[in-house]
Amino acid sequence: MEMEKVYDSKKVEEKWVKYWIENKTFSSKPDKTKKSFTIVIPPPNVTGSLHMGHALNDSLQDAIIRFKKMQGYNTLWVPGTDHGGIATQNVVEKLLKKEGKTKYDLGREKFIEKMWQWRQETGDTILDQLKKLGCGLDWDRTRFTMDEACSKAVKRAFKKFYDKGLIYRGKRLVNWCPRCNTALSDIEVEYHPEKGNLWYIKYPIKDSNEFLTVATTRPETMIGDTAVAVNPNDERYKNIVGKTIILPLVGREIKVVADYIVDMQFGTGAVKVTPAHDAVDYEIARRHNLEILEVIDANGNMTDIMEKYKGMSAKDAREQIVADLQEQGYLLKTEDYSHSVGKCYRCGTTIEPIMSEQWFLKVEEMSKRASQAAKDEKVKFYPASWKKPYTLWLDNLRDWCISRQIWWGHRIPVFYCVDENGNKTSCPPIVEQDTPAKCPHCGNTHLVQDNDVLDTWFSSAMWPFSVFNWGENPDNEELKYYYPTGVLVTGHEILYLWVARMVQMGLEFLNDIPFRDVFIHGIVRDKHGLKMSKSKGNVINPLEIMDQFGTDALRFALAQSAAPGRDMQISNDSFLAARNFANKIWNASRFILMNKGELEISDTPQVKELSDKWILNEYNQTIKTVTRAFEVYDIDVASRTLYDFIWTKFCDWYIELSKIRMTSENVEEKKQVLSVLIYILKGTIKMLAPIMPFISDELWSIFNNTTESIVNSSFPVYDDKLVFANEANQMAVVQEIVSKIRNVRSEMNISPAAFITTKIKVLDESKFSVVENNQAYIKSLGKIKDLVIGKDIQREKKSALAVATGFEMLIPLEGLIDIEKEKARINKEIKNIIAEQEKYNKKLSNPKFVEKAPAEEVARIRQKLADTQSKIATLEETLKNYEN
Repeated sequence: MEMEKVYDSKKVEEKWVKYWIENKTFSSKPDKTKKSFTIVIPPPNVTGSLHMGHALNDSLQDAIIRFKKMQGYNTLWVPGTDHGGIATQNVVEKLLKKEGKTKYDLGREKFIEKMWQWRQETGDTILDQLKKLGCGLDWDRTRFTMDEACSKAVKRAFKKFYDKGLIYRGKRLVNWCPRCNTALSDIEVEYHPEKGNLWYIKYPIKDSNEFLTVATTRPETMIGDTAVAVNPNDERYKNIVGKTIILPLVGREIKVVADYIVDMQFGTGAVKVTPAHDAVDYEIARRHNLEILEVIDANGNMTDIMEKYKGMSAKDAREQIVADLQEQGYLLKTEDYSHSVGKCYRCGTTIEPIMSEQWFLKVEEMSKRASQAAKDEKVKFYPASWKKPYTLWLDNLRDWCISRQIWWGHRIPVFYCVDENGNKTSCPPIVEQDTPAKCPHCGNTHLVQDNDVLDTWFSSAMWPFSVFNWGENPDNEELKYYYPTGVLVTGHEILYLWVARMVQMGLEFLNDIPFRDVFIHGIVRDKHGLKMSKSKGNVINPLEIMDQFGTDALRFALAQSAAPGRDMQISNDSFLAARNFANKIWNASRFILMNKGELEISDTPQVKELSDKWILNEYNQTIKTVTRAFEVYDIDVASRTLYDFIWTKFCDWYIELSKIRMTSENVEEKKQVLSVLIYILKGTIKMLAPIMPFISDELWSIFNNTTESIVNSSFPVYDDKLVFANEANQMAVVQEIVSKIRNVRSEMNISPAAFITTKIKVLDESKFSVVENNQAYIKSLGKIKDLVIGKDIQREKKSALAVATGFEMLIPLEGLIDIEKEKARINKEIKNIIAEQEKYNKKLSNPKFVEKAPAEEVARIRQKLADTQSKIATLEETLKNYEN
């Protein structure tokens, strides 16, 4: 087969995306003769479009699934989307707003129809984009968190929880979004720094002329105060605890209580307690049995606690109350104050903590099990540093508010018996998976379903097993075969929202963890380390990058930066370098194929020379490093190792060395070196295939004359027969000599076309034969016309000196270079060696290193130090040589 002169990424990508999908390359069915390895995709919202975070997350998952498939596992990567609750409803409500309508104009039933219509028309946009990214998903298994099977699973889970007494309804303090008009969990609230004020208010002490000064950032809630709290260790307030004070503006008598939660450093150390509108105050109220008065309603407006402020927005009420405090002499002072303010994670509206009737799930026992699973290493985190925050969060978790006051989502499967007027009867609530025909308590056929829907994360938490139809058949063969899954790949931002919840649910319903490993990657930042955002104008669109640089370039640039748990900085330079890498691979492959021509080449490498053994040894070590890196999710290490091997060792060294035999008239010599080149190329593109699948599949098909995908071949395995340690050491000597000669040529601006004379003085006799036996390599790679090797070579005037370990290379410069530049180069090299010398001295002067490091390591460092001293002496002698 022939290869195009220039790599056409678009053409190749279109070809292979179509091939993988049409041939169902990543389709999977249970096969008991193989071990399964499963990944369930973190389902993107149906509102989603591919952004750089998706591109990173899904490229990493794809690399893992392809690697495991090539290792012989029966792999399955399940695709799907999440209904997105609040976010998706907001999108459709905005569309209605453009038509001058609201969801109430349509009514619940028609609005839900509108939602489904929107979902059918645009909800799979991101899945189509994942196909373009090359994701090896089993598309026949595409799921949706509100499809029939997932819905059955959610209803089944709710009923099991309810029947077990873990789900209850009650009025408690919740995070409330006045814009979305729904409750939110603690981890759905995002905190943003805001500049505000700290108001100092005087609370009169009953039957005295004294005041207690309280500092607050929320004066609008003070009319609902039921106490003022101080820390019991605060000496300033020892004599005031238990006294009665008068609430300004209201005139209500309240008590001063002591509670250790009060921060003595905040304001005056005395804080108002408004239990209905602050989580800390709510806890204080529970401990001290305080009254709970609601001041702000679900719309963010003031209640009728005080007629004067009734119906005002909280913002307007704040201004009025501050004005009234000022007028009545209660406001002592106002200070500027910056603090964190809770915002709705979907619409950005300021959260109002309010008392609300909600459905809650008791999580104490589930949390203990989920925490213990990590402590026992049943669930392992990569990097391991994420285990502690995960367990800490679970160990302190409160009951989960699982209800939401929106229409789009899994409607809570609770039904109420009602009379003809729609009023609830005295019959208990009915919890069933399917709508009951009549009330089981009284036989009444008039039933209504609870209006609330479940938190989106409730259904998402069941994703690892709901995708296998747990709700329909909890003991089905697919679930038994594919569950638990192998790894969850995700960002740290949903460690609590989703990861912990999945472990809770998996242990609760299947008595097993949902995944064995959790690979936490960082977030993609711009080249300055800033988080990407539209407002900053630094967003990089992965679809545009794929179009401009190629999809493999996008994937490789992300992969080599994806150190577990660490954020990464990406710019166009990253993608350009990755595209250059793809071109390098293509050009090297084309060179090999052109030289192969019609020759029949052995599938087994025919080893002959030092360079053959060296490259096979390096290739073998690369297999070991890359395999290990994939297994512990160090995809960045795998990427960089492959880059170094392919670009530097294979292309820059071995292919260049191979040209000596490639141009030989001896056909057998040519076939011999081609056998090594093709063997290593095939093995290397196998290792590269999980990260850069398009170019890998294309080259695989060309070199094997096949239409079969590379993922159906076996991943290379480390081979003890390919260990050539002695030859690798010899090659290192040759490489150091050649590199030093090349450095002199480069720094002295010797023309690349010029052939030079070089004399190698051997200082280490044990290495003499290495140089003598490999003169052809040194002459070819160093562009040397005449090469002299000896032990007693004398330094000539006006010659360049390059120092290698055990050697001096002398290059006559007369007529080749500017002597003054050469002197500058040597001074620079001396400076670098001195810096290296200081590093070794520092190590050897450290008693801990000398005492605790292995003896051979200490000896090695001492030898390195001696080498630097020898090099400096030689270079200084060279400078003297230029003086005459």
